Amino acid sequence: MIHERAPAKVNLVHQVGHVRDDALHEVCSLFASLDLADDVTVEPRLAARADLVACAHVPGPNLASSAIAEMRAALGGDLPRLAVTIDKRIPVAAGLGGGSADAAAVLRAANRIAGSPLDADELRRIGARIGADVPSQVEPAHALVTGAGEHVEPLALPPMALVLIPQDDGLSTTEVYRAADQIGSTRSRLDPDRLRALAGVPLENLAAALENDLEPAALHLRPELADELEGLTRAGALAARVTGSGPTTFGVFPDRASADQAAARLSSKAVVTALRAPP
Repeated sequence: MIHERAPAKVNLVHQVGHVRDDALHEVCSLFASLDLADDVTVEPRLAARADLVACAHVPGPNLASSAIAEMRAALGGDLPRLAVTIDKRIPVAAGLGGGSADAAAVLRAANRIAGSPLDADELRRIGARIGADVPSQVEPAHALVTGAGEHVEPLALPPMALVLIPQDDGLSTTEVYRAADQIGSTRSRLDPDRLRALAGVPLENLAAALENDLEPAALHLRPELADELEGLTRAGALAARVTGSGPTTFGVFPDRASADQAAARLSSKAVVTALRAPP
């Protein structure tokens, strides 16, 4: 039995460029890896004829199933049937990468069960076939993510705490990207050098530079999210943004104490977390 942590992420900066020939958008994103995480358990089912994925209170298809299928296609008979149990702590359909983190955790665990024949680059290539956020979660870390999510460059970030405000109803990533194209909030040129430099500045400077090209589209589809952003700012956040395609909003705070105080003043749904420490 293998236990894996599957950490959430927020997009501190998310630039969205043109649509590629494969119909995916080019992106340039500064990811922060969070303490908030799902717990994933994977074990062989040696006598079974089918895999099993159990994730309480999450109906419908699960990216963990896609991860098993892709690993079996890559490894063939070297991978037995698997039982996967996901203890869900990351809000679902929230723009926090929870499903992608779970899928990446399954890739790591399945690789170990098969005797570790694949290196991290090979797992990232497999992950790219599952979802755009999966490659960055194969080795969870703060990172600059480019391409359509397949290029991952680990970076250091200054310590910070965050208050997350998830929503009861998710947003379709496809619909948010479509709206961004329609309202023109994407850009013609991405700037990875700027994001690489931002990762090394003091927190106050980094917070002042946060941006998300998908935020106008998320607000267009869900105007009430503007109230959450305003509330986070009033509660003392150094910056407040929508993460990724949303609908989760987040505020950046210098320490856990100030984040806890802000969360107590905000929605009962507020979740306080911090950046993951380097491994």
